[in-house]
Formats: sequence, C-alpha cells, structure tokens
Amino acid sequence: MIFVTLGTQDKSFKRLLELIDKAIVDGYIKDKVIVQAGVTDYKSDKMDIYNLISMDKFNEYIENCDLLITHGGVGSILNGLKNNKKVIAVPRLLKYDEHESDHQIQIVDAFYEKGYILKVNDGDDFNKILNESKKFEPNKFISNNQKFVSLIDDMIGEWIK
Repeated sequence: MIFVTLGTQDKSFKRLLELIDKAIVDGYIKDKVIVQAGVTDYKSDKMDIYNLISMDKFNEYIENCDLLITHGGVGSILNGLKNNKKVIAVPRLLKYDEHESDHQIQIVDAFYEKGYILKVNDGDDFNKILNESKKFEPNKFISNNQKFVSLIDDMIGEWIK
C-alpha cells in the first residue's frame, strides 16, 4: 500500500496527485493508494482520498504502507523515517502557488543528500523515481532528540548547583 500525505497546508497540491494518478494509469503504480489530501480538492477513482483523517488512522497508514509519498514538510518526512519507511518527497513550489516560499526544496534536499529519502524535483521523471524506490535502501535515520535532552539536562543541572 502507498500512503500519500499532503499535510495540512492551506494551499492545494493537485500537481502531486496528478503525477500519482498518471503513474497508476501508466501502470507504474499497482498498489492501493490512500491519500490524506488536506485542502486539496481532487477526484479520482484510482485512489482512496480523504481530506483529513484521525491521528490513529494516519499512524495506522504510516505503519502499514510500503511507500510514503509526501510533500516536503519536515514532520511528514520524519514520520516516515521514524517508522522505517521508504519516502519519496515532492516539495511544494511557490511558482505553482502551493506554498508561500520554496523552503521545502531545501528541506527535501537536506534529507536526500543524507540518503534518507528519494526526491522529485519539478520536471523530474516521477515514474523513474517510483522505479528507483523499489530498490532504494534508505540510510537509517537516527534522531538527535536524546542528545538534545541530555544537553538541556546537563545545563539545568549546572544552573541549580
């Protein structure tokens, strides 16, 4: 199963759903596709599309998917990585009025350069990247949260001495 999440941004991201719809029609995607579309109004008889879903359902889809296709939001990418999922990230772009800036390009590039995800830049061959995802072995993501907690704990310990 492929889970697609567009986040909760207040702008449409039809471009990604159109790429996925075409990939299904062209036979590059044969799996069931479930979409959390947010405000993106898109109709397809090839995907199960929901505007918003409960966190329980969202987590269930993340846990059960074989591939996560997402926008370039840090939270969505991290959610996939923390669940050891293959992730394809497609940044929302200002020129298509999908976001207020192009910061998602830098986010996606940073994760891609570390070998955690695959990315689709504007104009890339989406179907080629779908095929790459079948053999892609992402680098293991290691969170720095514990390191930060330890640093803060040490600082607090110094302050209360």
